[in-house]
Amino acid sequence: MNIMKYKEPFFEMRTFLLLWITQAFSGLGSAMTSYALVIWSYARSGSALTTALLMVCSYAPYVVFSVFAGALSDRWDKKKTMLVCDAAAAATTVAIVLLLHYDMLQIWHLYFVNAINGLMNTVQQPASEVAVTRILPKKYYQKVGGMRYLSNAVNSILTPILATAVLGLAGIGAVITFDLVSFAAAFTVLLFGIQIPQGRQQVKEEKLLKSVKQGISWLRKERGIFDLILFLASINLVASVYQAALPAMLLSREGGSEKVLGMVNAVIGAATLLGSLLATLVRESKSRVRAICNCLLFSMSFENFMLALGRTPFLWCVGGFLGWILIPLMNTNLDAIMRLRIPEHMQGRIYAVRNSFQFFTIPVGYFLGGLLVDEIFEPVMAVQGAGSILVRLFGAGKGSGAAFLFFVIAFAGIVVCLYFRRDKHIWELEK
Repeated sequence: MNIMKYKEPFFEMRTFLLLWITQAFSGLGSAMTSYALVIWSYARSGSALTTALLMVCSYAPYVVFSVFAGALSDRWDKKKTMLVCDAAAAATTVAIVLLLHYDMLQIWHLYFVNAINGLMNTVQQPASEVAVTRILPKKYYQKVGGMRYLSNAVNSILTPILATAVLGLAGIGAVITFDLVSFAAAFTVLLFGIQIPQGRQQVKEEKLLKSVKQGISWLRKERGIFDLILFLASINLVASVYQAALPAMLLSREGGSEKVLGMVNAVIGAATLLGSLLATLVRESKSRVRAICNCLLFSMSFENFMLALGRTPFLWCVGGFLGWILIPLMNTNLDAIMRLRIPEHMQGRIYAVRNSFQFFTIPVGYFLGGLLVDEIFEPVMAVQGAGSILVRLFGAGKGSGAAFLFFVIAFAGIVVCLYFRRDKHIWELEK
């Protein structure tokens, strides 16, 4: 009897598990390539803005075209959409390999490649979300949300470790080769081993702009979901400034290095892994909105302050751990709210409209983060005297300006959490 208790979930989730494992493996390869290219670009330029523009180019097409991609995704076959997008992304990776081989790779090439990959992800992401909805019973939504963030956490741990090791032993070309091998495995399994049920077909009869308008209209009526999206958009702005400044600080300031950057990222991955296990095992929250608000407030109240004021890798690692331990629990509750509140036959277009609103602040934040570090905070710290209060708080030399920026965005994150915590429309989602 007990054996059947554990066999039943495995049987009901077997298609998802196969897709999840292979896509996670492919995601590891892609993450290793992205990590290696960030180090490569910062070593070439020494500029936080130059490196941050890599992510700006990835997210800009995603934000601009998401609203249309979702409507197209609702029309198209989900499996074919995922396969075509994966193949196009792999083609750009092959282009990087060829440019490296002939010693022709420039940073602007990476901007172009990231823009193409961002465009492919724009179409693939809503198709993938709907595919997961179709192959899973509703009772597994929160559990699967935790599992998906679990794989992301494992990849976060392995990415800096494996990428740094492979870079040191065989160079960036070997990292990209691993990426292509992992892609081939995931592509083959999706092509031959995964069946995604077809959904309702009435969307095929609609015009594209009409489908887009329906997604926007639905969000306008669902004020709680819309305000929740604005909350996450504000958090993403703060978080992307953080992401832009992190490599600049840990690669530049006293006590930092490539190994330290990898160490902090690995600890963040370990925290996300532990948090994902927690999100997978705990019972459903009685108040999903409260869980979302409290998790984000906890994260914003610790990590940025410790990165700003800490002077050792140990304190930076502690900050990273505290900042990310509860994020998977927040995400699983957010994921459950979205899946349960949005009609399945409209999820593609609504997820895409959501992506445009929720993620448009990410490229803005990356650009601002790089610009603020290079043009404001580093120059301000460079002219400080040895006894100034800023030097006593954030240290001296390159990287201290990024630490100063972390101190500022810590307050920004807390203010955002407290403001939206009082939003009555978000709390109506509890009904």
